[in-house]
Amino acid sequence: MPSISLSAPLSGWLCPLEEVPDPVFAGGMLGEGVAIDPLGEVLHAPAAGEVIGFHEAGHAVTLRLPEGVELLLHFGLDTVRLGGAGFTPLVRIGEHVGQGQPLLRVALDEVVGKARSLVTPLLVTEPAGYVIEWIAPFGTVEAGDPMALLVRDGAVTADRSIGPAAALEEQLCREVRVPLAHGLHARPCARLAEVVRGYGAEVRVAAGGREASLASPTAMLRLAVRHGDTVTLLATGEDAAVVLGELARMIESGMGEGAPFPVEGPVKASVGEPVAPVSVADIPVPLPGAALRGVAASPGIAVGPVWRPVQAEPAIDEIGGGPEMETARLRNALVAVRIALGRPGAAQGEEEAILGAHLALLDDPELTGAAQALIAGGVSAGMAWRRVLHAEAGALRATGDTRFAERAADFIDLDLRVQWQLLGTEPPAMVAPAGAILVADDLLPSQVAALEPGGVVGLATARGGPTSHVAIIAASRGLPALVALGGGVLGIADGTTVVLDVEAGTLEIDPVAERVTEARAAAASREARRAAALAAAGRQGATADGTRIEVFANLGSLGDVAPALAQGAEGCGLLRTEFLFLDRADAPDEDEQAACYGGIARALEGRPLIVRLLDIGGDKPAPYLPIAAEENPALGLRGIRIGLARPEVLSTQLRAILRAASSGDIRIMVPMIARVEELRAVRQVLIAEAERLGVAVPQLGVMVETPAAAVMADLLAAECDFLSIGTNDLTQYTLAMDRGNPAVADGLDGLDPAVLRLVAQTCAGGSRVGKWVGVCGGLASDPLAVPLLVGLGVGELSAAPGQVAEIKATLAAVTDAGCAALARAALEAASAAEVRALALEMLREVGL
Repeated sequence: MPSISLSAPLSGWLCPLEEVPDPVFAGGMLGEGVAIDPLGEVLHAPAAGEVIGFHEAGHAVTLRLPEGVELLLHFGLDTVRLGGAGFTPLVRIGEHVGQGQPLLRVALDEVVGKARSLVTPLLVTEPAGYVIEWIAPFGTVEAGDPMALLVRDGAVTADRSIGPAAALEEQLCREVRVPLAHGLHARPCARLAEVVRGYGAEVRVAAGGREASLASPTAMLRLAVRHGDTVTLLATGEDAAVVLGELARMIESGMGEGAPFPVEGPVKASVGEPVAPVSVADIPVPLPGAALRGVAASPGIAVGPVWRPVQAEPAIDEIGGGPEMETARLRNALVAVRIALGRPGAAQGEEEAILGAHLALLDDPELTGAAQALIAGGVSAGMAWRRVLHAEAGALRATGDTRFAERAADFIDLDLRVQWQLLGTEPPAMVAPAGAILVADDLLPSQVAALEPGGVVGLATARGGPTSHVAIIAASRGLPALVALGGGVLGIADGTTVVLDVEAGTLEIDPVAERVTEARAAAASREARRAAALAAAGRQGATADGTRIEVFANLGSLGDVAPALAQGAEGCGLLRTEFLFLDRADAPDEDEQAACYGGIARALEGRPLIVRLLDIGGDKPAPYLPIAAEENPALGLRGIRIGLARPEVLSTQLRAILRAASSGDIRIMVPMIARVEELRAVRQVLIAEAERLGVAVPQLGVMVETPAAAVMADLLAAECDFLSIGTNDLTQYTLAMDRGNPAVADGLDGLDPAVLRLVAQTCAGGSRVGKWVGVCGGLASDPLAVPLLVGLGVGELSAAPGQVAEIKATLAAVTDAGCAALARAALEAASAAEVRALALEMLREVGL
């Protein structure tokens, strides 16, 4: 049998498969091969054969040669996400092609920046008894150049189909619905096949009246299993039952690509294009007196002229000075940025935690590996880094998940930091006119952090979200901010006077003189109150009558402690432990957690520290704790449900907290409790771990975030030490409004009478059995809500660190009787607007 010649399917840079920045391809899970970083736009057939597979996303072609050899050509990495955009198939399944015949045309200008990488693997997925001899040297290659020979080795590959002997074995089957957004494409199929290889079993997959062996990636691709399809897993062999369970679990988890199922029937999965910046062109200019509605990101009111900064863009060369030079340049730039971000005093509090997340991205081997692969293909360090990070940002925006989309800005920010470092200079400073309102399409965290005090007095953006890093930094600096105002905000001319009223959720354009005067007075009064409150921050939290109300702070890291204590925080009412678990590839171990919790307890110098158990899931996913795709994640596996479903995660965290308890007054709070048996299950684990360590059981509290917990407050309080109300989630569950959805943001108000009635019921339940009730949600940071909460029976408030002093000042100005009367009136009100009017009237009466 003569050898078979394979020619290069693309012009570009030929490299070993192990250099592909993807473990599935680099590890040979799909077969032996090479890869090409393309310079051309047309993918050609490396040999004559039949087209037996063409993925619906247009990025992957499978050929079967007359000798039975099967080849897979996979253009780029994660290009399945593009849903076919930029790919034009030139042949059809079943068509016979000649060597060198064009198979696929790629619009590189559409794909660059959206795909994780353009590196294109060519794989021999079915050798059919041939061995591969690679004859082309690595480096530059032209389409059609001789690349490899397939030579018979005399060993005929065994037939993978189930023969008569196998058919006599018991065949087990299991149906699974596929939640992967792009169906069972090459990479997940390879991961599944890798699992099967570890067991004594053979697995086939049936879908749409056809079957394929899971061991054959090309056969699986021909099944074209889409998002929402139901497949049947068929297994034979001694490990059939075990492997079926493992495969079903992996598929149902979504394998990192999960998406909600379609409402009815399987449909073609589609991925939206990354959200493009809003263009000023064709945007209608808002009329004077108009008010644009947005989403509150940081409280306050501000008045000033519109200022739209122009961000300078660093110059980036497309072609570099050679792989060795460009690799060194990128490595040095990354080291320099890492040093700058990690420099002591670079940031404090929330900003420090955000810089920590950026440091973690700099150390991500997938990002650096993908950039180095591009550099090896002749691309400059700057262009390689930009392609990789902009592709990641686009992928996050394309998920449709609000939290992920907000984090896309971090990748763009990090790209710019490195680009300026590559140029050996700093970006030009953005110098704002004094008292300006910064208006932009969106902002980067570093842009907000770089603003000089006394310049910008408020932020207004067309895009962005209320939980973005920009919003967090704005709140920590006391800058009022509205986000998601829409493209209309970009039509406002520079210098136009606007009123940014976060409480009302509006940006008022060129208002009348009386409104400007009123707003300036409100802003000045607020600043004066904040200054006076800070001066008296050392006093105890109490009403004017002397009723003690503890005022704690919500913390997210060790860096938050000092700013909180400076504001007069009397302890921590909520430590968000998920800051340790998110934005990383694996979970923190027991030692890391114990050291962190102990360090925060010591920094609080004996003040109480209430540690909330891990609260992920829903809008806070972790990649190493896969959760099957859910149509409504807010009602799915999140909060303590994760801990109970993953006992090892719960036990590890409880042991870490118990070990840290010697460092201070540490208490534990359980998130997302809805039933008494959940609390009992956690307490049982806590007691068992405390006995193993030989330590005392600390106080255990419940976070009331569901209406179920509120109405069962008396029974929950009987079995715990305290209750703390998370008003953010309690509000969204009570009003059936997603708090991450800007479309309903203006209706989501924690002062709605329905929410307040559940707060009252919780306080009554706690009081009945002598347990204190606190609030650690957003209402605790709102001075308008403070007298209401006190009147309803709340005895502890845990606010954002920057709001602690103002909350104390509000308490000192109100009386017990006034608070009780306000609470009674609010419970009889018909709307949140009525409640707010009542609360405003009371605060004005006491001079606030």
